[in-house]
Amino acid sequence: MRKREKIGEILEFPREVVSNVPKITVTAFDEVMIENFKSILEYEDFFVRIKTHIGNININGFNLKLNQINKEDICVSGIIENLDFESNRNLEV
Repeated sequence: MRKREKIGEILEFPREVVSNVPKITVTAFDEVMIENFKSILEYEDFFVRIKTHIGNININGFNLKLNQINKEDICVSGIIENLDFESNRNLEV
């Protein structure tokens, strides 16, 4: 555990505040807010791929739009049918 994360744990800060892990909030089936994203890899009105520090988030649906975008947060709205996660962590079995 990194020093910053350990201090955050002691002070009881939420994990996404002190690290680069994304926080994903889904509202109904028409909005996804992703905090701590790195970049937009692909964007179509039926598919959005977002890069985060721990992997990619794929959003499938219809009439997808990128609404609020700033340095760290992005909001995708439309008819959301599916979320898919691609981890870039190496997992040992």
